[in-house]
Amino acid sequence: MARVRRLRPEELDPSGRRVYDAIACGPRAGSGLVHDDGSLRGPFDAMLRAPAVGEPLQALGAALRYGGTLSDRARELTILRVAGVRDSRFERAAHEPIARRAGLTEDELAGLAADAEIGWPDPLEHTVDVAARTLCHHGAVDDDTYRSWVDVLGEERLVEVTALVGYYGLLADLLRVFAPEE
Repeated sequence: MARVRRLRPEELDPSGRRVYDAIACGPRAGSGLVHDDGSLRGPFDAMLRAPAVGEPLQALGAALRYGGTLSDRARELTILRVAGVRDSRFERAAHEPIARRAGLTEDELAGLAADAEIGWPDPLEHTVDVAARTLCHHGAVDDDTYRSWVDVLGEERLVEVTALVGYYGLLADLLRVFAPEE
């Protein structure tokens, strides 16, 4: 049972409408995030409830999805690793088709969903996944681990992986707290 009723665009004040428009009409337009009644799916509805937080949050998500330097495969495996760890069915449903188009196999998708270790043949993808899994499951990152990640990813990509893990973990939390109706 949903905890909150979905907000429709005509119910929003101007600040909520700015967030709505950035999500529904921005780079995510056409990605299936808008219900037939105009309301937003998943964690995006929660962002409308606190526009001062929702606006920069959705902008961060758009930057991570559409402006980063990670390959599509690396980005999607990171997102799906977090979805697997956090049991985020919404994010899995949203991102598995994107991951398939990026070339992830059904076995890789199943492994991510089960939070299993995967033998990625590509060293960059392996490091991305190890970093994502580590960030999801463990506390501090020691100096040797940090250096090994930077050696493969560089600092810019490591920032991206770290931010993806945090952002998609936050989306999973928004879904768990607000339990919007789908």
